[in-house]
Amino acid sequence: MNAIEILERLVAFPSVVGTANGDIAGWIADYLESQGAKVSLLPGPEGDRANLFATFGPADRAGYILSGHMDVVPAGEPEWSSDPFRLRTENDRLYGRGTTDMKGFLATVLAAAPAFSRMALERPVHIAFSYDEEAGCRGVPHLIASLPQLCAPPAGAIIGEPSNMRAVRAHKGKAAARITLRGRSGHSSRPDQGINAIHLMTGIMAKAVETADTLTRGPFEATFEPPYSSLQIGTVKGGQAINIIPDHCAIELEARAISGVSPLALLEPVQSAVEALAGKGVDIEWTPMSAYPALSLPAEAPLALLLEQLTGTPNLAAVSYGTEAGLFQAAGIDAIICGPGDIGRAHKPDEFITAGELAACQSMLETLGRRCAA
Repeated sequence: MNAIEILERLVAFPSVVGTANGDIAGWIADYLESQGAKVSLLPGPEGDRANLFATFGPADRAGYILSGHMDVVPAGEPEWSSDPFRLRTENDRLYGRGTTDMKGFLATVLAAAPAFSRMALERPVHIAFSYDEEAGCRGVPHLIASLPQLCAPPAGAIIGEPSNMRAVRAHKGKAAARITLRGRSGHSSRPDQGINAIHLMTGIMAKAVETADTLTRGPFEATFEPPYSSLQIGTVKGGQAINIIPDHCAIELEARAISGVSPLALLEPVQSAVEALAGKGVDIEWTPMSAYPALSLPAEAPLALLLEQLTGTPNLAAVSYGTEAGLFQAAGIDAIICGPGDIGRAHKPDEFITAGELAACQSMLETLGRRCAA
């Protein structure tokens, strides 16, 4: 099967984040086993989804991980020109949910598998496909924790998120949380008999805005845009009607951190304000939603220099979006981003990748394999 044929199969699996992924993980496992890989399916604690790890070559030597995620964001937008879970070809473009983010990369890895199998690899090529990346990288920590039982410490990990085949050395870390306050409802004419949850939340929101403003003053990291950490409230929900005292209010907020800054630490001033309300008897709930660290790979790192050789183009210093790469680096594995497609097409109706982008990525991967056989 070529990359386009494999992509057609992958897109047909509606592997939406937060749902069972046995069908797609099982198909990939069977395919890789048919190509001679040693494959492990690693069930997550959810019970209905799994990570996948496979190896070509000697697992007891330092090799390279090709990392991607099998899940996609939902595709309920009415603007789709065709069924998002059926690959549609139009000239050089291949349309479908996940074609760019990031089943296109998965397809090129699988299309390169026969070549890996034929090579006399002296260093292994590993394949690490995760679940629920789109929910805040929830699956890959379990995979990373299993690596010591699966292979020798890797020399590096290439995370194939869409980067137009330019290797990227850094991205910000992220943490997100949901805050829920519960008050007591009643008629709006008697505010003395109720507890207005929205009013209570305004103090929390003010602390979030104050924290966000403070972050604009530094510390700074010039490779990012903006060059500082940030915090924002993304959603606000509460109340039932204008003449009812709102008995609940919930907000979701996220922080994005430059290198060397803990994204969870950026949320602490807001969390402290929430805990202060709890100390006054308010019914509160703080729900962590996601967290992953920043990526920062030095320009002189061997993995960065290798990717410049493989792609034939200089590395990019940083991107704004986040990936699983920071988690690999936090585990002591050098990581870098490089994959086909443009992030600007992701999470949109009529998401697409081109046949030329798939071919370029597969060529790079097979060149990596030849390096591992040398």
